[in-house]
Amino acid sequence: MNIGEAARRCGLGNKTIRYYETLGLVVPKRSANGYRDYRDEDVVQLRFLQHCRSVGFSLDECRELLTLYRDPNRRSAEVKALVMSHVEQVEAQLEQLEAMRTTLLAMANQCQGDEHAECAIIDSLARPMPFKLV
Repeated sequence: MNIGEAARRCGLGNKTIRYYETLGLVVPKRSANGYRDYRDEDVVQLRFLQHCRSVGFSLDECRELLTLYRDPNRRSAEVKALVMSHVEQVEAQLEQLEAMRTTLLAMANQCQGDEHAECAIIDSLARPMPFKLV
């Protein structure tokens, strides 16, 4: 099947599929005239990548998961370790987002939000940050 049909079947855009191809994540066969010829197996792998990305895995992690997916001799312990590492990253991001939310709400609560030029939010943003961005 051509890239348009593969894109339709997996729900990704043509550009995304081509990008994944340049990264070596998916390698479609080439027909005699040089056109990409996607197999059902390629579409399944593209869906797999789409699902990995939708839960926040990096492209490197996607590559590792795809390698494990393709390996019938994989150990589920490897897959679980990768997922648990990602969970730790997500938890750290959530903590950082919660700190940012708390800071933003504190700034908003200090602001009068009226027609005056004096603004507690601007004053607060001019001070050093209370948390470190990672």
